[in-house]
Amino acid sequence: MNNAHSQGYLCAIGAVLIWSGFILVSRVGGISPLLPYDVIAIRYVTCAALLLPFWLIWKPFNLFQAKFIITSLIGGLGYAIFTFKAFEITPASHAAVLLPGLLPVSIAVLAMLLNKERHLLSKWVGIAVITFGISALFWQELSQTGSLSKGHLYLTGGAICWAIFSVLINRWNISPWEATVSLAVITCVIYLPLYLLWLPKNILNSGFEEILLQAFYQGFMATIVQMLLYVRAVQLIGAAQMGSMMAIVPVLAGFTAIPLFNEEASITLGVALLFVSIGVWLANTQWIRHQKPATSSQSLSTKAGT
Repeated sequence: MNNAHSQGYLCAIGAVLIWSGFILVSRVGGISPLLPYDVIAIRYVTCAALLLPFWLIWKPFNLFQAKFIITSLIGGLGYAIFTFKAFEITPASHAAVLLPGLLPVSIAVLAMLLNKERHLLSKWVGIAVITFGISALFWQELSQTGSLSKGHLYLTGGAICWAIFSVLINRWNISPWEATVSLAVITCVIYLPLYLLWLPKNILNSGFEEILLQAFYQGFMATIVQMLLYVRAVQLIGAAQMGSMMAIVPVLAGFTAIPLFNEEASITLGVALLFVSIGVWLANTQWIRHQKPATSSQSLSTKAGT
């Protein structure tokens, strides 16, 4: 393995660890005195403050275009509201099944419908395996309570928002830099007045350590650092290899969350985590020979929504 590939896999591992940590840190915020609206404000104020000087000085572009506003409303505000509401009431181990699992499924289906993309057979096999894993978790919930929890529905809504965002940035040729800056700054500009004037908040009754943890991880690590690592890994080892590395996220985050938060473990949950991981790997690995290439991009963005 040459130096470039070694660097690429190190970047990929870093991105995977940060995304796994995002699930755990978000659950920490969910069970803390901070409200979901507080965490969203901390996330985007921090990220916007860090990126704004670089946008102004280093690489400016026309930020307030319709395409950036639309994608920020969906991938920034919509995704955040659904996801952080979910982390308030949903075990992190369940989030480790649903977020990494629903994202590639939703993106593949929406890309086919909206962008007319054709996918390789291996991707559809992977999606089928992911769907089985998610269905196992849903079956467990339905058999125990008779209905899906609000948290599971929130996570589904968050994944759909991020899938729409992913398909739109591909459709409108939005670069990673444009997507990252617009997501942070526009979401902050729209959300902050709403938060300050009308939304419930509990940030003043929360500890400084809790606020600092969310600011560091949500606003810096899970947005800026992970994006840089992810893009660099894709450049060095390719999108498919980076996508297959994301298969580590469900098992790493899910099996860590169970002892960390004393969450209920079950055989069904373990099966769901394993099948989603296997499915993500299959969906991003061209393991079936002599497949016809897709008419559009062969691999969708499998970057998990953070």
